[in-house]
Amino acid sequence: MVEKAQFSNHLFHPKFWLLWLGVGLMRLTQLLPLSAQMKIGAGLGRLAKKLLGSRVHTAKRNLELCFPDMPQAEQEVLLSKNFEETGKAIFDTINAWWWSDDKIQRHMTIKGQEHVEQTLKDGNGVILFAVHCLPLEMGARIFGQFQPGVGVYRPHNNPVMEYLQVKGRLRSNKALVPKRDIRQMVRCLRSPDVIWYTADQDFGRSSATFIPFFAMPDAATITGATTLARLGKAKVLPFSVERNADDKGYTIEIMAPLDSFPTKDEVEDAKRGNGIIEQIINKNRAQYMWLHRRFKTRPNESDPSVY
Repeated sequence: MVEKAQFSNHLFHPKFWLLWLGVGLMRLTQLLPLSAQMKIGAGLGRLAKKLLGSRVHTAKRNLELCFPDMPQAEQEVLLSKNFEETGKAIFDTINAWWWSDDKIQRHMTIKGQEHVEQTLKDGNGVILFAVHCLPLEMGARIFGQFQPGVGVYRPHNNPVMEYLQVKGRLRSNKALVPKRDIRQMVRCLRSPDVIWYTADQDFGRSSATFIPFFAMPDAATITGATTLARLGKAKVLPFSVERNADDKGYTIEIMAPLDSFPTKDEVEDAKRGNGIIEQIINKNRAQYMWLHRRFKTRPNESDPSVY
């Protein structure tokens, strides 16, 4: 478990100077009004759409696979909007890591926090069942204003970025746990405590079951929520975050604990989980991370790539 960002003089090595310069400039942008940040972010997103051909292809293909009945013109509008929202997400992360608590509170709305409080009061751990919405970093920071929990994360390969993400995320979490450390997650849940959990990305063949996700009949999906809920004696609470339509703030919503979860059938649990993920994404499709190659792992190794 990581409870403090570890700084060392090695991070001042000349090979990191350019990165530190970029970080300094990024941090300065948190002084801008949110409306100005969002306008800049949308512009960066439109620029990225022109320059990042492979990412555009991935996002476009995901939309085609998930929403085959959506008219092509509508898909193109959603694709363009998604890239604008992706550009804005740069500032969501900057703000989540460097805004003061007071500034966070002036830009946030929380719905459903009573579900978390009651679950913990009843002696159960809380699994926040989230998806990779673009403002997710801000969602965690807002949640931490009333109930700091334990974040599940992937350590960064770059030591400067690892230091920054740990320091930034510990502003909203009491600790971080590497995503493969199941034992530590279970300990946290039995405390009882709150952890974040996402099951909406492709983590490879070894831990996957192939079940429907939107119109795709065989998306590689992990079943860890069942294991964590059973071993951690925890409740699963769906969680969503949105950047408001006027770009002037953020809203998180925590829903009531899932009833009759987990069951003895982890595949059926995963299907139910995917249904919840779809509902959350459908609240604001443009703010989902469509750039991820969600369907890169196929049921059989000989199956051709859908990308």
